[in-house]
Order: sequence, then structure tokens, then C-alpha cells
Amino acid sequence: MAESFGSNADRYDRARPHYPQALVDRIIAASPGSDVLDVGCGTGIVARQFQSVGCRVLGVDVDARMADLARQRGLDVEVASFEAWDPAGRKFGAVVSGQTWHWVDPLAGAAKAAQTLRPRGLLALFWNAGQPLPEVAESFMKVYRQVMPDSLAARQWTVPAVDGYTALCTKAADGIRQVGGFAEPEQWRFDWERPYTRGEWLDQLPTQGAFTRLPQSKLEEVLAGVGAAIDAAGGSFTMHYATLAVTAQRTATA
Repeated sequence: MAESFGSNADRYDRARPHYPQALVDRIIAASPGSDVLDVGCGTGIVARQFQSVGCRVLGVDVDARMADLARQRGLDVEVASFEAWDPAGRKFGAVVSGQTWHWVDPLAGAAKAAQTLRPRGLLALFWNAGQPLPEVAESFMKVYRQVMPDSLAARQWTVPAVDGYTALCTKAADGIRQVGGFAEPEQWRFDWERPYTRGEWLDQLPTQGAFTRLPQSKLEEVLAGVGAAIDAAGGSFTMHYATLAVTAQRTATA
């Protein structure tokens, strides 16, 4: 699934949400330099946010299609899995990863980050956890249960989205602790909202992991059903996001 997101890289780049500026600012403030490595950079959504405030960014991604589009957007990208990527002696003030670290082996990834960061450099791993209002969530899940009943999407909001992403943060933090070479991991949270029109949400939906490999006929059923649900809600809805991050500083003796 990790390599399925590049099937429509242009849509992914256009439709996926960005991250709070407060998160970017806090990472920069905690880093000893403005050179950033973006792990699983995809089309460069995270990287461009750091570039916009003056950082020098190198991206690493396993998907050549995503990397090609990121290069078209002005990003320097190397194609490899992070675990196999060769830093060739390069050091960075920050290693960041947005919506990606769950595809990385938590021990091998933390070890590679430790190898790549300069002393006091910051590892920052973060995810957007989206939660619509209960009635909107239920109308969406009703569609998923009808079209793809055994999927994760059919159970997507039966528990708060934050709970699932908190578990990812905990797993990442455990990997960092086991590898060593880092201070005790911290967890950060940023709450924000984004309104979506019918068209905007239907543009983003096929980029989500539950749908990237869905047969076209099934995807069309999902889009029709979700579109009707949004129409019934007045043509738009608000997604409540919590951006959750686990961060750790490389020890000064590295």
C-alpha cells in the first residue's frame, strides 16, 4: 500500500491537507540548523512548507512517481526506502516525516535518523488525525459498509481518529527509545479545522490508503455515496484535525 499513493500523484499533491504552521515553526526553533531531511516526502507537501520559511530540504521517497512530481515542484529528492537510503556522510538539523513513519521500520528508521542528525538535531514524526462531526462520520461509514464492508474505512471513526494516531506515536517513541542516542521523546498536539466542499472532499478521498487500490467500479460507488451524503449535509462539512507529533532530540555527544 505504501507504494500505491503515486498512482495519481497530481491529485495527491493537490488534495492532501498541509500541516499547521505552528508545527513547522516549533520544529525549526528546536533544530540546530535549517537543513531538513524529509522522509517519505511524497510530492513534497511537507518539504515545501519548510522551504517556504527558508529551509534547505532534501526528500527521500520510495515511489519514483511521487519523487518526479516533487522535483517538478522544485524539491531535491532521492528515491529509496529510508531504511536502505545512504546519507553518504551528510548531516541534518532536522529529520521530519509527515503521514509516513508508519511505513518505516521503527527501529531501523530511528537508527538511520540517529546516523543522519547532527548533535542536538531534531527527529519530528507527525500525522494529521481527521474527525468529522458524528452525523457526517456515520453517513460516510454507512457508504463504506455497503460498498466495502470488510475494510478499515467501514470502521474508520468507530473510535476517535486521535486514538489510532496516538498509538502510532507511541510505537514511534518506543522505537526511538530502543535505538538510543536520543533524549526522551516528546509528544506535541496542534488542533485545527478545515471546511471541505463536496468537490474538495471527493478529490481527496481516492488518495487515502483505504481507496488507492480499490477497483474503479467500487471507487465510483463510494464517491457517489459520499457525495450524496455531503449533499444531504448541505454541500459541505468541517473536518476537525489534530496534528500529533512525536519528537526527539539527538544527544549532544553523537
